[in-house]
Amino acid sequence: MIPLSHIKNNKYNFGLYIVSTPIGNLKDITIRALDILSKSDYILCEDTRISKKLLDKYNIKSNLISNHKFNEKKNVNKIIDILNSKKIVSLISDAGTPCISDPGKIIINECINNKINIYPVPGPSAVTAAVSVSGFDEKYFFYGFFPQRKKDILRDLEILSKINSSIVFFISPKKINKITEDIKKFFSDRKILICREISKFYEEYLRTNVNNLKPYLKIPKGELTIVISEKKIKNTSPKLNESDKKNIKKMIKTFSIKDIVNLISKDKEISKKEIYNFCLSLKNEN
Repeated sequence: MIPLSHIKNNKYNFGLYIVSTPIGNLKDITIRALDILSKSDYILCEDTRISKKLLDKYNIKSNLISNHKFNEKKNVNKIIDILNSKKIVSLISDAGTPCISDPGKIIINECINNKINIYPVPGPSAVTAAVSVSGFDEKYFFYGFFPQRKKDILRDLEILSKINSSIVFFISPKKINKITEDIKKFFSDRKILICREISKFYEEYLRTNVNNLKPYLKIPKGELTIVISEKKIKNTSPKLNESDKKNIKKMIKTFSIKDIVNLISKDKEISKKEIYNFCLSLKNEN
């Protein structure tokens, strides 16, 4: 481990730094994240009480500014003024990578409009953590949290069900039971991974087929990260039609089964096994 004191001499440009913080285990923070947070003139955070636990652990004394979804618009001018005065400002969320289903987009767009430099400081993310242990397709669509109204949820689930990749979404423990049957309806026969308390002491991973999904008997603690697998691709290779069968009946008198299989499968995506079996049945008739 490199002591924090060994990297204190690194210099950073003025601007806004989007800093990822642990999603549970406070040891899951990068050396660079600790360095930039310690050198920040101000740190924007959702809940100062939650962020203070992390900052106190690593003895970081930077000034905190509360910045959540209810005051983000109100804060914009103040933060832009601070940044224009050549200060280093970091943006963190309560957990994980900022702006991923968390506040931050408003201030980022204002920085873009004001030509203020923005730098990502990569790190923990519940999305990539869940996908990495899913065993599903590495191509994934991240949805985020569901809306409040049931009709909006059903509309979005129908849209998501048509996407042929892994699908990741967040959901509160109070809502999971309310949409369990809807998930089963739209994602039948797909696999599902439900992650709870990732990287924490009571972390839990439930793997099952969507068809076997059951409501929780007791409301679970902590937000859930859910990954649904890609669609099962059914074998849709075309079958021998009547015209193909007539041609084969004519060819069987002159050509070998092997030649017929190669000739028919060359121009059509019909399985060689099906062609072979049909030829064999004709031979047996004779």
